[in-house]
Amino acid sequence: MYSEWIGRRVARIPKESGNLPADTTSFVGRRNEVARSRQLLGQTRLLTLTGPGGMGKSRLAVRVAAQVRRSFPDGAWLVDLAAVEKKDLLVHAVLSALEPGRDMGQHPLATLTGYLDGKRLLLLLDNCEHLLEGCASLVHALLAAVPGLQVITTSRQALGVAGEYLLTVPPLSAPDPDTCEQAATAEPSEALRLFADRAAAALGEHAPSKFGRAAALICHRVDGIPLAIELAAARMRVLTSEQILHRLNDRFALLAGGSRAALPRQQTMRATVDWSFDLCGPREQLLWARLSVFPGSFDLEAVERVCTGEGLAPEEALDAVTGLVDKSVLTREGDHLCARYRMLETLRQYGRAKLCERGEAGQLRRRHRDHYRSLVLLAEAEWFTGRQTLWFARLHQERPNLRAALDFCLSDTREARAGLEMAGALWSHRLGAGSLDEERHWLARTLASDSMPSPARVKALWADGWMALLRGDTTSAHDRLTESSMLTEELSDLLLNAHVEQFDGLIALFRDDFVRAMTLFESALQQYRTHGDLGDTWSTLFLLSLSCCLAADSRAAVLCDESLALCESHDAQWSRAFALWISGLRLWLAGDVEQAVGALREGLGVASATDNRLALAQCLEVLAWARAGQGHHAEGAELLGAAQSTWNQVGATLPGVGRLLRHHTECETLLGEALGQARFIAGVRTGAAFTTEQAVARGLSRQIPSPGAAPAPDSALTPREVAVAQLVAQGLADKQIAARLVISPRTAQGHVQRTLAKLGFTSRTQIAIWVQEQTTGS
Repeated sequence: MYSEWIGRRVARIPKESGNLPADTTSFVGRRNEVARSRQLLGQTRLLTLTGPGGMGKSRLAVRVAAQVRRSFPDGAWLVDLAAVEKKDLLVHAVLSALEPGRDMGQHPLATLTGYLDGKRLLLLLDNCEHLLEGCASLVHALLAAVPGLQVITTSRQALGVAGEYLLTVPPLSAPDPDTCEQAATAEPSEALRLFADRAAAALGEHAPSKFGRAAALICHRVDGIPLAIELAAARMRVLTSEQILHRLNDRFALLAGGSRAALPRQQTMRATVDWSFDLCGPREQLLWARLSVFPGSFDLEAVERVCTGEGLAPEEALDAVTGLVDKSVLTREGDHLCARYRMLETLRQYGRAKLCERGEAGQLRRRHRDHYRSLVLLAEAEWFTGRQTLWFARLHQERPNLRAALDFCLSDTREARAGLEMAGALWSHRLGAGSLDEERHWLARTLASDSMPSPARVKALWADGWMALLRGDTTSAHDRLTESSMLTEELSDLLLNAHVEQFDGLIALFRDDFVRAMTLFESALQQYRTHGDLGDTWSTLFLLSLSCCLAADSRAAVLCDESLALCESHDAQWSRAFALWISGLRLWLAGDVEQAVGALREGLGVASATDNRLALAQCLEVLAWARAGQGHHAEGAELLGAAQSTWNQVGATLPGVGRLLRHHTECETLLGEALGQARFIAGVRTGAAFTTEQAVARGLSRQIPSPGAAPAPDSALTPREVAVAQLVAQGLADKQIAARLVISPRTAQGHVQRTLAKLGFTSRTQIAIWVQEQTTGS
C-alpha cells in the first residue's frame, strides 16, 4: 500500500543523509511528476505538492526527495505532520525529526533556526493541510533565516507563502472506457499497472498473468486515485475483478480495509474524503454537496444559478468555489475564454450522499434542469448569429449536463414537456457533431413520455424526421411527417405549418422529386420570412438552393449566392460551410470545375475551423468528384475514403440525396477504371485512415501532417481569409474590403480578426509583411 511506508522506519539511510524511509512496495508511474518536481526544485526554495486525498502526494514527495538528496550535504529530512494536532507543536515536530532528544529551550523557533544555520538541507513537511496557517508561518520564517534550506510540502491546499511553486498531483493515467477491450494487449496505463502490481501481491501465486477489461474499468471508475486503486486491489483476496467492478456503485463501503500500519484516515476511502470534507468551511461543505448535481464540468454561472439559495448567497459562490479549488476538491479547467471546474467522481459521489442527507437532491436536480433548459433555448435563439460556432462548442462541453437534464425530465411525467422542448431545440446542434444516433435516442424517449398535442411535440417530430432522413430511415421520417401534419392541423399554428411543409419538401428532395420539393420549400420560405425566423429562413433557402441545383433550375446561382450572403452578413460561420458546399456543388454541376474546387476548399477550411463534420464530409465528397474528373485520380480516391470515414463519424448515410448518390457511384466507377481496383481500394483505405487534419490537408493539396503534429501557422487560413489578407496588404480598410468582396463590413472585420488570430499576429502590418513573404517565397 502507498501508506505502509509512513509507519515503518526500516532500512534507513545513514543519519547524516536524512531520515527518508525505504520503499516497502514498488513505486509505479509518476515519471512526469517526478521530472517536473525536480525541475521546479531548481527554480524555487519552496515546492508544494497539492491535490485531493489519496492521490499519492506523500509517496511522490519522498521519491523526489530521495532522488535529489545528493545535492544536499546535510541530508533530506521527512517530518510527518499528520499526527500533530496544534500549530504550537509544529516546531517541536520538526526539531524532533532532525535531532531527537534535543533540548528545545524557551524559544523553540530560535533553537530550530540555530540548528539549521549554515546547513544545506532539504526539509519535507508532509500533510500540512490541517495546520495550514502554522505551516505557512513556520516555512516563511525558516526560509528567511536559513539561506541553504529548501522545502517540499504536501498539502491539499497551497500554503500561500511568497515564492511557493505549486505542482498539482493528478490521478494516475487510467484506461479510456471506450478502449478497455485493448487494455490487456496495449501498453498498460499507470493506474492499471498499479492495480496489477497490488493485486498480484494480494493473490500471490494465484495471480493471473494479466488483467483485462474489468480491471481497466475499475481504474477508470475510481478516477485513477492511487489509494482507491490499492484498496480495490486488496479486495482481490476475496473477490474477482468483475465482482469488484459490480460493487463500485457503493465504493465507500467497498474501498476499505487498508494497511493496519496506515493512519486511520488512510485505511478507507471514506475516511480520506471525510478528512477533506472536515477541512472545508460550512459554505464550502454546502457547495460541495450541491455541486454533486453536475455530472461533468461546469462554469461559475451554472454554480450561481443552480447551487445558491438557502445557506449560500449568489455573491458568496465565487469565494466558496475558490475555497474548494484551493482545497483540491475542484479542479479548474477550460480555455482562456471561460474557466470551468470539475470534481472527481469519487468526490462527487461523496457530495451526493451529503446532498441526500440534506433532502435537497430533487430540488437541485430540477434547478440543474432549469438552467440547462434555458441554456439550450438561448442557443437555439442565437443559432444563426456570429455566436453560432461558440454555441456549438459550448453545448459540446455541456453534453454530460444536458444528458442529466434530459434524464431528469424523463424521471417524472410532470417534467416531460420540458424534455420535449430541450430535445427539439438541440437538433441543429447535433447536425455535423456526430451525435445523430444520440439525438434520436433522446427524441424517441421524450416523444414517448408526452403524447399530448403541443408545439413542442410537433417540433420534436420534425427534428426526429430530419435525423431519420440523414440516417437513411425514410420510413420513420414519413411516419413523423404524418403525425406532425395531423397535430399542426389541430393546433392551427402557422410556424408549425412551415415546419411541416419544409419537412415534407425534404422527404421529396430525398426521393429526387424536385418539383414537389421546390414548391414546398418556396411556401415554407415565405412563411418563415413572414414570421421573421432567420435561422429557419436560411435553412429553407439552403434546401431550395440544393433542389434547384439538382434540378438544373436557372434560379440555382442566385439562390446559392443569397444563401452564402445571408451567412456572411450575420457571421454564421457554421452555416457558411454548408453554403460554400452548395456553391461548390452548383459550380461543379455546371461544369465550372476550377471555381468549384475553390469554393469547396474554402468550405473545407470553414468546416474544419467550426468543427462541422457534416459539411466536412460533404465538401470532401464533392471535392473527390471534382479532382477525379480533373485527372487527379489518386487524390480523388483518398478524398473519397476520407469522406466515407467522415460520413461514418457523423452517423449519416453517404451522401444522402439519391441524385448525389448517383454521382458518388459514377466517381467510384471512374476511379476504379483509371487506377485499377487494387489501387483504387488502397487509395480509399488510405484516405479513410486520415485524421481530420490530414483529410483537410489532402483536400487543400497541402503536405499531409503526421498524426498529432501541430499545423503550420498559416495552414488554417481559408481561401476567403487569404483574399482578405491580400487586401489588407494593399492597405484597404474593413469597409473597402467589404465593398471589394461584396460582404458586410462586420463580416470583413470578422475575417480580419480570424486571420490575425490564426497567424498569431496582433497588427495589420504583420499581415502585410506575411503576404509579401508568401509572394516572394513563391
